[in-house]
Amino acid sequence: MATAPAVRPGMLPPERADHYLNLTDARIVATEALRTTQDNIAATLDARAMMVLSGAAGNGKSFSVNAALRHLAPRTTYRVAFRARPTPRDIRHELFRALALPGEPPARPIEFDTVLKDALARSFHVLVCDEAQWLSRECFEYWRYLWDDPATDIAVVFAGGDDCAKVLRREPMLASRVYIWQQALPLTLPEVLATIPAFHPLWDSVDADLIALVDKQAAHGNFRAWARITKHAADGLAAQGRTHIDEHLLRQVYQRLGTGA
Repeated sequence: MATAPAVRPGMLPPERADHYLNLTDARIVATEALRTTQDNIAATLDARAMMVLSGAAGNGKSFSVNAALRHLAPRTTYRVAFRARPTPRDIRHELFRALALPGEPPARPIEFDTVLKDALARSFHVLVCDEAQWLSRECFEYWRYLWDDPATDIAVVFAGGDDCAKVLRREPMLASRVYIWQQALPLTLPEVLATIPAFHPLWDSVDADLIALVDKQAAHGNFRAWARITKHAADGLAAQGRTHIDEHLLRQVYQRLGTGA
């Protein structure tokens, strides 16, 4: 029996985890935003630079970064994420874990930094900081400190809410080191009409006017909202033994979403 490959800390999540709610039958759609993200990340990696992808929640930042790096640098990407206000100490420890460094983390910051920089100098690393809206100025400065070291060989991708871009832009020393700024925007209506039927088979035969109405009433071009609506609609159809979406079903979905539509 073949042995399953080892899962290292900090690796990119599996492709099935890209879709919100692990939505069954959801498909990756090569939207303009996804293509732009891949082009920008490729340029950032080639330049050994830093990039910021910011925008409102649900507009596909993490999805696009993961999909692009799974194609461009699956074996050299190391991913960290924070769910609360981190400190530089937290970043040190998350990088130590993501890089799978041996032994115990050093107790003193100066020794810890030496260990991290030595590891990042051995080969090229792509460091992804997801949920970067939680980072303070001091945290961004720490990333700059690692990137600025002449011995390290890294590219850094920040993906987070608008706040991360605002913090960086307020600090000229930091902002001047960002190679590419990209904003994740909601889908336009033409993009919705082209993307949603390709995103999930549930929408394949749905009239374009009804898709446009759903976007106006509840989704607003937000990919995560579309995934949530699709999940509720699929569950509703399964419970009722039906196969086609209609306005009656959508009203039930909207009640679950808590919208006024």
